[in-house]
Amino acid sequence: MNKNIFSLVSCFLICVVMLQYRVSYSDMKQGNPPLKITEWDALGYYLYLPSILMYHDYKQLKWLPAIDQKYGMSGGTGYPAIKQDNGDYTFKYLGGVALLESPFFFIGDRVAKHYHYPPDGFSPPYQYAITFGVLLYCILGIFLLRKILLMFFSDATTALTLLAVCLATNFIEYAAIENGQSHAFIFPLYIVVLYATIRWHRKPTIGVAALAGYIIGLAMMCRPTEAIMLFIPLLWDTQTKESATQKWQMVKAHKSHVAVAIVCGLIGILPQLIYWKLSTGSFIFDVGSSWDFLSPHFRVLFGWEKGWFIYTPITVFFIVGMFFIRKYPFRKAVLWFCILNIYIIIGWRDWHYGGSYSTRALMQSYPVFALPFAAFVEQMQRKWKWLFYVVCLYLIGVNLFQITQYRSEVIRYDENSRAYYGRIYLNPNPTPLDMSLLDDKEMINEHKYSLKKTILVDTPTKVSFQYGGLGLLYTTKVSDINSDPVKERWLKVESSILAPHCLWQTYLNADLKMGDSVKHTRVRLFRPLAKDSLANEYCFYLSIPAEYDQGVLSVYLSSPFNFEGVVKRLKISEFESSMTDE
Repeated sequence: MNKNIFSLVSCFLICVVMLQYRVSYSDMKQGNPPLKITEWDALGYYLYLPSILMYHDYKQLKWLPAIDQKYGMSGGTGYPAIKQDNGDYTFKYLGGVALLESPFFFIGDRVAKHYHYPPDGFSPPYQYAITFGVLLYCILGIFLLRKILLMFFSDATTALTLLAVCLATNFIEYAAIENGQSHAFIFPLYIVVLYATIRWHRKPTIGVAALAGYIIGLAMMCRPTEAIMLFIPLLWDTQTKESATQKWQMVKAHKSHVAVAIVCGLIGILPQLIYWKLSTGSFIFDVGSSWDFLSPHFRVLFGWEKGWFIYTPITVFFIVGMFFIRKYPFRKAVLWFCILNIYIIIGWRDWHYGGSYSTRALMQSYPVFALPFAAFVEQMQRKWKWLFYVVCLYLIGVNLFQITQYRSEVIRYDENSRAYYGRIYLNPNPTPLDMSLLDDKEMINEHKYSLKKTILVDTPTKVSFQYGGLGLLYTTKVSDINSDPVKERWLKVESSILAPHCLWQTYLNADLKMGDSVKHTRVRLFRPLAKDSLANEYCFYLSIPAEYDQGVLSVYLSSPFNFEGVVKRLKISEFESSMTDE
């Protein structure tokens, strides 16, 4: 029997979960829309392949409008390319991902031609070849990461580390579902660099040095910030003064290996330099990234929008593990890499990183974070083993459930708040009132209030208005509904609205107006789980401040587009505090 059976089983379990999530969110499952893995940011990485290999047009992109109209890959936000003064385009994203995608591009092309799909670079065979190709890279990487962890840790520690790193983080989202972006491609590159670094320090060979150098260059051609990979081989085995002395003596004895690694690193980034030269006339091109290193955005880690520690809390243990790696040869390499990596990620000016679940920009470096986490797991095995197992199992369950919420947009890609997250946390059936907290921050506990009055507006009511207009549903004097302004008063607005193809950026609003003062509250019609052409439910609270006692209440719909729908029900309820004054 394999003495390392638990870690092996964990690898196969991770593979099963990855495949299950990939199938669940593709059109292999009936009812899902067609798979589009090369869209949005992923389109920017992928464009090199069809542009150069198929259409032979990487400057003017005359072929792209027809493809985008057919498949809708750009998301309607413009092409991921920068237009130069001469009218030519230069790709905004680097080409390392495309290089890694290229074997699967050719497989997709062969399948498309053989099975009579459009050989246009974007039909289903290409989408499936790319998405399952990424899965293959990541699966191979996981098995190699297991081998690395077993060099330093027990089988049980390795098994739990792999399960937690892959299933309790956003790894599944970006390795199995949205895996056309750069993160899943870079993930196995980190594993290869770790393995090559260990191999070279144990037995220096010029081939391993060349591999490490090339992979670092290739990673930089995926994302330039991955240059900090250099700290892994540079600081490996420098945990003590004695080990550092021995390490640098070994480096001096193998100067040719260092030279070869540098040359191979340059070879790794050479295709990008050649593309820029052909596209712009210069070997270097500014793709427009901006940084705020003097005022980093800590909300990337702690923010309720999509904070790393908030939505994937297992990552807190990644950091705690840094205090338990003193004896390991990777101590300084991992410590400095992780500090600089996090600093770079939180220093990027566009701290939202687009639409994402947790902080996706850290996902590719999880193999490095796995080392301190494993050191922490090893400590927990000694004293708090069963409690820690329960915590990890709980966090894995929370994460897999939240990925499901994210895919249904209950967890939003960018607009979450503390109050909203508190209402949807592990909530399989969030109500319209829960979802109102995406827009409206007011909420009461109805058990502490008494219902005083209910107004039912005559319904159903057809509502239509033109661009930027308003659809008034109800208006009245506040004094007509606020019978006792001395007490704390609240209104609850509930409505059922059917709007064929009109949900996007349309809002249900309530205004309290007194003179020039207006208290405005609104909730989106395009809330999570809402569907076009169906009657969707909406609900929110509105407090009545004393200064609006003699004002006017208006309830209405607003949209920047043409709107035509039916308000099937409108209900306004008045509540007062049931707490008595002393």
